[in-house]
This record gives sequence, C-alpha cells and structure tokens, in this order.
Amino acid sequence: MENTPVEAAGAEHEELSADEKNLAMFCHLSAFLGLFIPLAHIIAPLIIWLIKKDEMPFVDRHGKESLNFQISMTIYYIVSFFLMFILVGWLVFVGLMIFELVVIIIAAVKASKGEEWQYPLRIPFVQ
Repeated sequence: MENTPVEAAGAEHEELSADEKNLAMFCHLSAFLGLFIPLAHIIAPLIIWLIKKDEMPFVDRHGKESLNFQISMTIYYIVSFFLMFILVGWLVFVGLMIFELVVIIIAAVKASKGEEWQYPLRIPFVQ
C-alpha cells in the first residue's frame, strides 16, 4: 500500500498509512449507522476517535470533524422537527437529509485520499 504525504493545519508533513486513511474514512461513513441504530451516528465515530486519536493524528482530526458535524446535524434535525408544526420544517428536514448524505460522502472520499476536510455548517463542539 502506498503512503501519501498530506499538509494540514498543525501537521507539517505526515506519511499516512492505509489504516489511517481507512479509519478516518470510517469515522465519516459510520454516521450512516444512525439510519439503523439510534444515536449510532454519534457513538460510532466517537468510539473510533477515542481509540485512535492519540496514535493517529489524521484520524484524530477527521474523527473530531465527524463528531462535530453529527452533533450539529442532530441539533438541526431537532430544530426542523419543531418547524414541522408550521410546515416549513418538512422542507428543511429533507434538505438536511440530502445535504448530510452528500457531505458525508465527500468527507469519506477526502479521508480515503489522505486529504483534510472541514464540514460546512458544523459547530466545533469537540476541539
């Protein structure tokens, strides 16, 4: 497997193993578990991040991004739920679902290539 150099904020040049790229990618893709298991969209990336954050800085950065985004999206979904009572929430909810699907896939692809990614609309809870 080939290692790829990456430039990141706080990281000058680091060689990334395939394991690091894959784990970072799984931090993002594991959010889809929330479709089947309640709160798994937060718990799965949290577990990966907690286990690997100290030994893999790339996974640390992507894990934090994934967690921050999933927590933010949960808040946005709750707000859209309450907006459903005035009907506009349905449009917001569907828009959030499409947006989330697209950006998670983009983030996973970026991670698999060893690139950095910041989700739009994420609130930085975990730093």
